[in-house]
Amino acid sequence: MKVILNKDLSPLGEEGDVKDVAKGYARNFLFPRGIALPYTDRTVKLFEARRDEIEARKAAKRQDAAGIKEKLEALDLVITMPAGANGKLYGAVTSQTVADELGKLGFSVERKRIELAGTSFKSVGKYKVMVKLYESSAAEIPLTVQAQVIKTEPRVTSTKSRRRRDAETGEAARLDQGGAAAPGEVAEESPANKEAIPAVQE
Repeated sequence: MKVILNKDLSPLGEEGDVKDVAKGYARNFLFPRGIALPYTDRTVKLFEARRDEIEARKAAKRQDAAGIKEKLEALDLVITMPAGANGKLYGAVTSQTVADELGKLGFSVERKRIELAGTSFKSVGKYKVMVKLYESSAAEIPLTVQAQVIKTEPRVTSTKSRRRRDAETGEAARLDQGGAAAPGEVAEESPANKEAIPAVQE
């Protein structure tokens, strides 16, 4: 079905473009939203009368796109993500991740206008991101994905293990100090023990 676009719709086309689309797409989506009109003699004449107005708007959009392109390409975009020791990210940098980061810097860019090689980045490194602007204009942004430093808590030894280790250390120290008899020897009785044992009368 042939239609004339009444508004810009990426990636279908721009205002005033004539496109062939499926009937269901036109009737259920384009026409109800005023995005397109049926291609008829009447609508063709209507758009011809608006031709100068449409071209003026396109020229303004081209100029805006050129200004945005210059600003975007001047960026040095850095995204920090949690990563393992081998540089593999625990998540992934997607077009939505980049759109959110650009939003923080004051650039409103739709996710679908951002192109990443391989759809996402899964490791730290330096990349290039393409942002489609208007018509064939696009900005190439340098992107650095760096690892987030994760602080790890010191390992806590359980109380039970610590007590057992302390007991073993104390026992070893006692043996070194002569606290127990050597193999084959009889332990000498202490004076206190001698007094406690009565003499045997013959």
